Amino acid sequence: MSSKTIKFGFNHMVSPSLTPGALLTTAVKVGAVAVELRNDVGDNSVKDVDAARDIGAKAADLGLSIRSINALYPFNVWNDERARQAEALAKLARASRAEGLVVCPLNEGKLLEDTPEKAAGLRAALTALRDILGEYGIKGFVEPLGFPVSSLRFKREALAAIDAIGAADTFSLVHDTFHHAGAGEKEIFAKRTGLVHISGLEDPSIGFDDMLDGHRVLVGPKDRLGNIEQLQVLLDDGYDGIVSFEPFAKEVHDSPDPIGAIRRSMDYVRQQLGV
Repeated sequence: MSSKTIKFGFNHMVSPSLTPGALLTTAVKVGAVAVELRNDVGDNSVKDVDAARDIGAKAADLGLSIRSINALYPFNVWNDERARQAEALAKLARASRAEGLVVCPLNEGKLLEDTPEKAAGLRAALTALRDILGEYGIKGFVEPLGFPVSSLRFKREALAAIDAIGAADTFSLVHDTFHHAGAGEKEIFAKRTGLVHISGLEDPSIGFDDMLDGHRVLVGPKDRLGNIEQLQVLLDDGYDGIVSFEPFAKEVHDSPDPIGAIRRSMDYVRQQLGV
C-alpha cells in the first residue's frame, strides 16, 4: 500500500443544478476536502461579493477549502473588457476565500499559428493578470485546453510565458487529464501544477481530436484517457494538491444517484493508485 494520499475536490460542473451551498454539503458527504466554484452554471454561479462571502464562510464552517473560481475566458485575448472581468472575478475569489482563479485560453479556432505576436500577447496578458491577482492576494491557475481549436494547447508553452515574465510565484498550471490526452502532450509538470482536473472518456467511437466537453464522464474502468497513469506520475513526482472532479456529460449531471456515482469513482481511483 502506498504511503501517498489523494485529496479529492469538487468542481461545480459535477452537478451544475446544485446551489453553491448544496455543492458544499454534498462535497462533505463524499469526503472531498475542497470545491471549485464557477461563473458559468446559470443561477448557481457565483455572481456577487455578498454571496461569495457567504459561500466562503459556510465552506470554512464545514472544513472545506475553496480552491478556485473557474474561469476567466479568454484570458489570452487581453483588452479593457478582459481587465474588468478579471478584476470582478478576483474580487469574488477574495470574498469567497478562494485560493485562486482558473484562466482559460481562446478556444475558437483562432490564434492557432505560433507567431512572435501571439507569444507576446500571452506574456502581456499574464503580466496584466499578475498585477490584478496580486492586488487581491490570489493565485492564477493557467489551464491549457487540448482541443485542436485551442490557442494554447500545451502546458510547456504556458510555462515558457510564465517564466519569461518571472511570474512563477503567481501562476501554476491546471493539469486536466482530458486536455492532456487531447493535446497529446507527454510531459507532466507535477512541480509546476497547482490544480488537477479529472474526467473520463469511455465512448470507443470518439477520437481524441474529436472529443468534446460533453463526452466527459466520471473516471472508471472503461476510461480511455489514462487518468490513472497520469495521476500516478503526478503523485510520484510530488504533486500533493487537489484532484478535482470535472465531468461535463449530461448523463453524469442527470444521474439518479450522483453521490453514489462519485463515491464509486473515488473508490476506483484510490484502488487503482493504491492510496
